[in-house]
Amino acid sequence: MAARREGGGSGGSGSEPTLVWERPEPPERPAPSPLSRERIVRAAVELADADGLEAVSLRKVAAALDAGPMRLYRYLSTKEELIDLMADAVYGEMAGPLHALEGDWRAVLRALAHRVRDAVLRHEWFAELLGGRPHLGPEGLAYLERSLAALHSAPGFEDLNRVMRAVEAVNAYVVGAVRREVTERRAERVTGMSEEQWQRTVAPYLARLRATGRYPTLARVMDETAHLDFARTFDAGLTVVLDGVAAGLRT
Repeated sequence: MAARREGGGSGGSGSEPTLVWERPEPPERPAPSPLSRERIVRAAVELADADGLEAVSLRKVAAALDAGPMRLYRYLSTKEELIDLMADAVYGEMAGPLHALEGDWRAVLRALAHRVRDAVLRHEWFAELLGGRPHLGPEGLAYLERSLAALHSAPGFEDLNRVMRAVEAVNAYVVGAVRREVTERRAERVTGMSEEQWQRTVAPYLARLRATGRYPTLARVMDETAHLDFARTFDAGLTVVLDGVAAGLRT
């Protein structure tokens, strides 16, 4: 996994620029509003929680901290670095003991998946950062390490290629599921209409389509399948994915 290089500091004359994770925080200086990367990130997260990721800028973060924007550049070089730090802070919220689940790879992956969902429900903007390039901060890497280690220590997962494919499959499901849930939550806020209200609105239209006989399987799905809330839907889908990973061990 190649690390992405960014501007903002160097390791010496002629050396490559270092990532924000490798740069020490500058020493604190006496000022009316003392700063640190932790305070900067906390302020940025609060802005994103309130108004979305698009509301975050170095200028707005500086204003929230009662500091000049140029002071922030002592701690980070770009907005991209700030977003990376914000994502890592959310991964830090997912840390916590899993000792009781050690030796049960399914239970560990299920617990980690639910921690991602819980984090996204607290910070909807975090869903936008999932599924792209890997997060290389220490907390993000710690999350990935726990997923990989849970599988690699289990019988049948000696091949690291199999481990990676399994982790990627679970992550792909989690990303898709939480993004769908966030999209629905945002739709409710924009339209003022809950999913149940929307279903009642479209029910006459769907009834007319069913009457055409063109969608017999869909009609059976509507009649015979359980309509679960998001939490139970998430867990049920996760079970299907984990069952698939387990089944792959027998092939």
